Amino acid sequence: MRHRLFNEDGDEELVFVMGWGNRWTHENVSWLIGACADAGYRVHAFELPTNIDDFKADWLEPVAEYVVDLEHYQLLAHSAGALVAQALDGAENHVYLSPWWGYAGTPRNFVGEVLSAIPTSAPFLPVGEPRRADFGDLATDHQLATRPRWVSPAFVRETRHAQAELLAIDHDAVVFCSLRDPLIDHRPIGERVPPEHVVLYDGGHELFSSRVRDEYVDAILATLEEGASAVEERPTVTV
Repeated sequence: MRHRLFNEDGDEELVFVMGWGNRWTHENVSWLIGACADAGYRVHAFELPTNIDDFKADWLEPVAEYVVDLEHYQLLAHSAGALVAQALDGAENHVYLSPWWGYAGTPRNFVGEVLSAIPTSAPFLPVGEPRRADFGDLATDHQLATRPRWVSPAFVRETRHAQAELLAIDHDAVVFCSLRDPLIDHRPIGERVPPEHVVLYDGGHELFSSRVRDEYVDAILATLEEGASAVEERPTVTV
């Protein structure tokens, strides 16, 4: 688990658990971190290991042990980072971007169940070739070239188990997601988050890599500051 602090002189603490394969060197991730830093946050960014054989030891516990020392903080998480963030304690407001709370597609779930039974943590399973638009129209060549291409059966097993054991989502949490996103299962969002706390956008899996990102960054910052009340009256965007 890699950690980096941005804007050390910020006034408020923000924990940002990035998605699987996200790096703070990616231009669009850096854009989002910069927007949060410009809003006055000390951004504690966590980069997830791309292969794990124990969800709690490899992903959850390093972040959970770190936030214990933060007296007050806001929580921002993207994709697989939201699988970690939903199990953290102590955050005042919770904002999830395209939370990966379920594998997309029934066939993929079936295959995942079979593959996860293979007793190895060697990453030999290909993850496929998502299109640029699957991430967002602004996804860069560098971002696509450095994304992980292999996972292990242990990774599939541990993430599927974590998704099956999701805790109750904070009542004031806000989710930003796109119905065009082919990389997540949307059902766990609908089952756990009130519709008035779900903000839809027209784009790919990564809001910060989508062309509409400038239209939503103020809403993200507002929900970090105020919680769900910042978006409850916002009109729903159809896609």
